Parts: sequence; C-alpha cells; structure tokens
Amino acid sequence: MSEAVMADAMVSPAVGGPYVEKAGGPVVDFSYVGIDAILEQMRRKAMKQGFELNIMVVGQSGLGKSTLMNTLFKSKVSRKSVLATGQEKIPKTIEIKSISHDIEEKGVRMKLTVIDTPGFGDQINNENCWQPIMKFINDQYEAYLQEEININRKKRIPDSRVHCCIYFIPPTGHCLRPLDVEFMRRLSKVVNIVPVIAKADTLTLEERDFFKKKIREELRANGIDVYPQKEFDEDAEDRMINEKIREMIPFAVVGSDQEYQVNGRRLLGRKTKWGTIEVENIAHCEFAYLRDLLIRSHMQNIKDITSSIHYEMYRVRRLNENNTVVARANGIPEHHLAAHEM
Repeated sequence: MSEAVMADAMVSPAVGGPYVEKAGGPVVDFSYVGIDAILEQMRRKAMKQGFELNIMVVGQSGLGKSTLMNTLFKSKVSRKSVLATGQEKIPKTIEIKSISHDIEEKGVRMKLTVIDTPGFGDQINNENCWQPIMKFINDQYEAYLQEEININRKKRIPDSRVHCCIYFIPPTGHCLRPLDVEFMRRLSKVVNIVPVIAKADTLTLEERDFFKKKIREELRANGIDVYPQKEFDEDAEDRMINEKIREMIPFAVVGSDQEYQVNGRRLLGRKTKWGTIEVENIAHCEFAYLRDLLIRSHMQNIKDITSSIHYEMYRVRRLNENNTVVARANGIPEHHLAAHEM
C-alpha cells in the first residue's frame, strides 16, 4: 500500500470531522479538534456490549403483574408467560423467581431480567413478608461486591442487582394497607421503588384521583421516598422534570397483551361492554407515563442510582463490618475503630 493510500485510509473524511466539502474537493478545517467524536465512540462501545436491566415486580396475586410486564416490553417476558401453563397454587411462603430474556430493538441489545415474588401478601398472616425480598436484593449486592473485590476480577462484572421494584397497590380506592406502608418504608432504603395502582380501570376517574392523592399524602407522612427521589435531582432541569413525575405517582395503570381494532387501528387494550380501554391512551390510563419513565427517559438514571447510591451504601456497610471483625481479631480497641470510621 502506498503512503498516500495509507494516509487516506487512516484519516478518511467523516460526518462532523475536520473536512469541509468544497467545489475543489475536501478542505481541512484546522480549528476542529474532534472532542465530539467521543459520543460516537461511546455509542459504538455500548452497542457492542449491550445493556442489562433487572426489574422486580411485587404485589399480591391477581393484580396483573405478568400482564403489565408483557405490555411494557411487547413480549412474553413474565415468569407465568414462559413457565406456567396450568393453574398455580399460592405458595405457602414467598418465593423469588426470575427469568431473563435477550431483547433487541433497532440494533440495541438488552438483557432483561424480570424477578417475580409469588406468595407476597397472599397469606393470612403477612408479618415480615418483606424479609425474603430484602434478603434477595442484598444477596445480589453481596454477589456483585464479592466479584468486585476479587484480586483477579472480571473485566465486566455480571450485574444481577435489582435496578427497580414495581410495587402493585390494589385498586381499593381508600388508602394504603399497613402491608403496603411497611414494605415500601423498608425497601425504599435499598432499591428504587415505583408504586403503581393495578387494574386502574376498576376505578372511576374521580376515585382514581382521590386514591392517588391519598397515597401521596401517606407516602409523605411515613417518610417513604419512591423513585425519582428528590435528594438525587442533579440540577434545575432534572428537578422540574422529576417534579412532574412525582405529581403523577402512583401511576394508575392497565395492562393488556390483547390487540383490538379501534377506529381502523390495531392497539393494545381491554374490551368491555361499554367500549375498549386503550392501554397506551393517556386519557384512559397512565401506562404510557410509566413506560416512558422506566424505559425511554429514566432507565439509565435508575441504574446509576442503584449503583452509586443503594449499592454504594451496602458496600460501605459491609466493608466497615469486615474491618471491624479484622480489627477485633487483632486486638484493636473499639473506640479506636469508631474514631477511624468518623
């Protein structure tokens, strides 16, 4: 290969590059450095690696958890859709079951893991039913931490941490149950919680608005921070966008994986004797807002908060525990440890 051809191959003109097309051929723009090319480099790397998203769904049986997940990703991604064919018995204790899928859209690959919690809230005595879920979330943090502190750790650590927990509230129209309050109060400290009112088509618009307002008041009264949390707003623009979302929480949603013909269009909905409830129509329910939050606008932020806030708090606590154990074994007094940690 001649030197001229080699030079052309190394610095061929590109869109947004240092070359400007003129009548006599490309002219070099010597003021162009090329810093903006980092965005394209990041995009190519991300496209090669793909993405991971782990969503947990929590709520008692019959609230449409599986259907909503299928509706969100327009695929059969729920545990029941893939594994169960017959009638399932209600578990005597809470079980944690997860299933992963590889989803691709317009060349973007994502490994989606849906974590279900059958048995939650279905027993006569639901005392401490949040504990197995808390343990599962912490176990994923522990697995990630152990990979991270290995001397010869993997180039890319598999991420099984729960990025988001969708909590399904029964459409009673009155107030939160003690179970709902206790679960969200405890779990909001370790995972991003997005509360939704399940099967919102069973409420009138007036009942729905009253119920949403009542839930927001109870969340504030009990000090429950659901996603997006105020303290993690990065700037004024984020704060303005997130305030609008916080005013809509909990999202009143309807899920359906059935398509119907409405005014010449095929759309997802639920057919009733009074008409068709259109799942993606914001005049009918708030499913579209939930989908935009989880996938189209805040997915990366949800993952970032999981990594930099929730996991980081767990990591610091565990490493402090390990340091304390080692120090005690070496005979260092506890007041020295406390002073060192401060």
